[in-house]
Amino acid sequence: MCTKRVVVDESLHMLGRLASILAKEFLNVQKVVVVRCEEICMWGGLVRQKMKHMRFLRKRMNTKPSHGLIQFPAPANILWRTIRGLSEMLNA
Repeated sequence: MCTKRVVVDESLHMLGRLASILAKEFLNVQKVVVVRCEEICMWGGLVRQKMKHMRFLRKRMNTKPSHGLIQFPAPANILWRTIRGLSEMLNA
C-alpha cells in the first residue's frame, strides 16, 4: 500500500484503458487524483459518440420517471461510472 497521491492528467487518454488502470489502483487502496477530464478521448467518431450519449440521457423509469435513473453528463462523472463498473468487475 502506497500512501502518496498519484495525479493523473486525463487529457488525450482513452476512457476505457485509463479507467481499467485506475480501477486497479483503487482496488489496491491507492489515492488517485484525476485532472482535466473534459479532454478525455472516446473511441469512435464524434457523431457516433454524440448519438450514444443522447440515447443514454433519454433513459428513464417507465412507471414514475421522476424516480428513474440519474444521468451524470459531466465528463468526470462518466469516468467515475466507468471506473466503478470496472472495479466491480475486477473485484468479483
